[in-house]
Amino acid sequence: MRLLVTRPIEQAEPAVAELRAHGVDAHALPLIGIEALPQAPQGEGGAQPSAALRRCWATLADRRLVMFVSANAVMHFFAAAGGAAWPPQALAGSTGPGTTAALLAAGVPPARVREPGPEAGRLDSEALWQRLRDLDWRGSKVLIVRGEGGRDWLADTLRAAGAQVEQVAAYRRTLPRLGPAEAALLAAAEADPGGHAWLFSSSEAVHNLPRLAPASAWRASFAFATHPRIGEAARAVGFVHVQVLSPGLPALRQAWSALLQGAAQGGAAEGAPIQSRPL
Repeated sequence: MRLLVTRPIEQAEPAVAELRAHGVDAHALPLIGIEALPQAPQGEGGAQPSAALRRCWATLADRRLVMFVSANAVMHFFAAAGGAAWPPQALAGSTGPGTTAALLAAGVPPARVREPGPEAGRLDSEALWQRLRDLDWRGSKVLIVRGEGGRDWLADTLRAAGAQVEQVAAYRRTLPRLGPAEAALLAAAEADPGGHAWLFSSSEAVHNLPRLAPASAWRASFAFATHPRIGEAARAVGFVHVQVLSPGLPALRQAWSALLQGAAQGGAAEGAPIQSRPL
């Protein structure tokens, strides 16, 4: 059985490599494309980042917290730094290990990073808020770096706590353009849905699947979701066998072993969902 990793390609490829190192037949099939926002006109130094990102870097020293929704947010935000360093007083908010790794690689001191604690059962803005809520946010300036669109829950929560919150788009999510290898993987999954499992870490990736394969049904396929909302999205597009995982690849490897063992013993009965609970 194959596992299809649907993250954007920059995150899918490292995850696939790690999973293969542990014996999982994993393949990258990105269901989200990531694009930089239009750049400013060409100058002497080449095309410049958007004015909004350059302005955010110019005022970064005034921020108490800069929260990044993803590793892609980190990558595109720091591409606009223009040689500027991370201000020593600013906290960097992260929703999980991938974003934290990107922040550290970009030069943010580890002591300034805030992410969900090891006890968190999921990786999202609500879990991050548990690490931030005891601070006094009255009058604090906060910047949230995200893709175009997205949830406003953390921004609204911080504003309710007295913070002055600004949000900036650093990139946009798009329907991916599948190359020959990705198109072949999707065709194989359509032809043999029971021989493929899907790893979804974004509801948008789930929603893009019917757009890329509008005639396909996924009742016989397995879906692993990294958040309950993503699991519900998978059910809404036709997946019956859905399992919501605890954060991290160890939980996925454990679930994968259980799935293979179940398949070897005959698999779940048609229409019976995998028990949807954290491992």
